[in-house]
Amino acid sequence: MSYSGGRHFLQIPGPTNVPDRILRAICAPTIDHRGPEFAEMTNGLLVDIRTIFKTRDPVVIYPASGTGAWEAALVNTLSPGDRVLMYETGQFATLWKDLAVRLGLNPEFISGDWRHGVDASRIEAVLADDTANEIKAVCIVHNDTATGITSNIAAVRQAIDRAGHPALLMVDAISSLASIDYRHDEWGVDVTIAGSQKGLMLPPGLSFNAVSDKAMATHASARLPSSYWDWQAIISANEAGSFPYTPATNLLFGLREALDMLNEEGLGNVFVRHDRHGEATRSAVRHWGLELVCETPEEYSSALTAILVPEGSDADGFRKFVLDHFNMSLGSGLGKLSGKIFRIGHLGDFNDLMLAATLCGVEMGLGLTGIPHSTGGVTAALGCLSASSRETAGA
Repeated sequence: MSYSGGRHFLQIPGPTNVPDRILRAICAPTIDHRGPEFAEMTNGLLVDIRTIFKTRDPVVIYPASGTGAWEAALVNTLSPGDRVLMYETGQFATLWKDLAVRLGLNPEFISGDWRHGVDASRIEAVLADDTANEIKAVCIVHNDTATGITSNIAAVRQAIDRAGHPALLMVDAISSLASIDYRHDEWGVDVTIAGSQKGLMLPPGLSFNAVSDKAMATHASARLPSSYWDWQAIISANEAGSFPYTPATNLLFGLREALDMLNEEGLGNVFVRHDRHGEATRSAVRHWGLELVCETPEEYSSALTAILVPEGSDADGFRKFVLDHFNMSLGSGLGKLSGKIFRIGHLGDFNDLMLAATLCGVEMGLGLTGIPHSTGGVTAALGCLSASSRETAGA
């Protein structure tokens, strides 16, 4: 392999770019995870992480990927054969359903077309028919990374309440936490699942469950095996600033730095920044004459944009060309969308100039690979960014 000058542009929708501040924090010498210095740090983390979830509930931290946090949410609350209601919004909703099957649960999967988010009325109808309350949980992906669709969690909560159903509400916020406004308490979520490698700007390796009192109450009667994932064991150890296993110490150093960075910027400002970059990216896509996977404007993701290539074009060939010639990684199509789309991640540690460079690489790649499009998408995005900057300055 020959050296290519300049930095690599990692524009997949996660893992995201890790800022230098966090890299330096992770590189600190490892300390005794049963000593007083670590306990003090852990106690602060367990309090401050709640502000990112917008919750007063405990947040359990695992040395695991988001898939581990999916499993933890299910095994801590459910028993073999339990019915769970899930909704197909893309590949990650599908994978969570597949995991439920492997655990011995009985998921009912409301079919979707991968172009639209959750229709809360369909959830309400299923729950209303479940007069015996056999459905124990409703599991929703807030922001499906495969499709760039963000679903309305508040509407799902309202649907459950209108049906008068006692099912738990579990939400995958892996690619939305710290990127898109998320409200665990206000939306009445019982278990929120999250990971470190998206808006939290860390490498993969940490995952999270934010746990309501209602979810915790079901834990006592849950009969799925949960030894490693056991909430109670972890929460009990956390009271002394420790864990019942060897934690990912240096990733926790990074998490401390990430929380500080998010608080310095202000969580509201973080969301506005992601909204701006999402809209600017979509402005470019519209100008190119390409089609977004997500068809409903209210469901556009601020964390990533998924883009269909025209019929007869090769999305993976385009991505390979961009990687080989511009040293930029774009997200691939997953599942049903394999080979049909590419995805631009614009979440985490990201600014206007990084977005402009990303869109330049995409537009140059479209031209050089012969994918039908109109030029000027980058100019349209820059106009969008400039207009929103003027609005902010005027405010």
